Amino acid sequence: MGDHPDIRIPFNRPFLAGPEFEYIRQAIAGGKISGDGAFTRKCERFLAEELGIERVLLTTSCTHALEMAALLLDIHPGDRVIVPSFTFVSTINAFVLRGATPIFADIRRDTLDIDESMLSGLVEDSTRAIVPVHYGGVACEMDAILALCQGRGIACVEDNAHGLFGSYHDRKLGTLGSMATLSFHETKSYTCGEGGALLLSDRSLVERAEIVREKGTDRSRFFRGEVDRYTWVDVDSSYVPSDVLAAFLYAQLERCREILLTRKGIWEMYREGLADWAREKGVLFQTVPDHCGSAYHLFCLVMPDERSRDALLEHLRERGILAVFHYLPLHLSPMGRSFGGREGQCPVTEWVCPRLLRLPFYNDLSRNDQDYVIEAVACFDAV
Repeated sequence: MGDHPDIRIPFNRPFLAGPEFEYIRQAIAGGKISGDGAFTRKCERFLAEELGIERVLLTTSCTHALEMAALLLDIHPGDRVIVPSFTFVSTINAFVLRGATPIFADIRRDTLDIDESMLSGLVEDSTRAIVPVHYGGVACEMDAILALCQGRGIACVEDNAHGLFGSYHDRKLGTLGSMATLSFHETKSYTCGEGGALLLSDRSLVERAEIVREKGTDRSRFFRGEVDRYTWVDVDSSYVPSDVLAAFLYAQLERCREILLTRKGIWEMYREGLADWAREKGVLFQTVPDHCGSAYHLFCLVMPDERSRDALLEHLRERGILAVFHYLPLHLSPMGRSFGGREGQCPVTEWVCPRLLRLPFYNDLSRNDQDYVIEAVACFDAV
């Protein structure tokens, strides 16, 4: 995203923690670069211990982790799945692939997370799952969501693509629902280029999840010596990443505390440096409630209108800075409309999307470059 010749500061830049190439060399030297090698196990153990969760399974992407969740829930045609309209398409596409009907929920104007107060009105007897998305690494109001799910026998699957190591009332994001998913895409805080993970809090799901991930076979049980051969036992797919990718990822996870502190510093510098300008211009920041520990995935501005948002994007590009907008309302997309999406269905989402702008945010963004971005934003007066 930063290879445009006129761009001095890209929106995102992949980060090297240090030992990535050495760990890749070790993976290759170990003679096993397919899935479930030594570094895959290292990553899974690390995450399970850090998060205090029953089981972690690395996957080829967050999208595939969501597809696994849909398979584990035995989603069928006619089932309804509630998701925020303000999210990436994978959040709902994984369930639509199994025949589910998407039910689009609006977001809160402050946190930009799914509006928990509206969910009960969307639930029907055929509702099988609610998929809250912790936007920007800021937790949804999970107590209310979980109470609704538990009271109605609905699964809660956390889309935690943005929120690794964030928290809600001192509980780690990704450990609150029965399942959760992570992303290790190039644009995420901890990355291996393409990758993800499925987090399982419910022990009863673990054995089937291993089968789902291994092409419908009980291969994982065979490797543990629990059966003398493995065979086809379910209809599933292949979601196992190469151990080379896991080697790259492990180098990043080892430095997770340092990375989180670095990103917190970048986030706080943006907030402090732009506070006066935003107050004067009527620009909004995403709210982080006191009971939420942010994962500091991004920093966004919600401009007064679409015209000023687009003008600021151009103003920054003219100064060699690549800022970007984010999601378009899913309920107003061609596919969303085919499921009954309509204007006015999610008014906050429809208000936020054309106004939102994301500033450059990556692990090795220098102080000088961030100062330059802040100065460029603060001199923008066309609001």
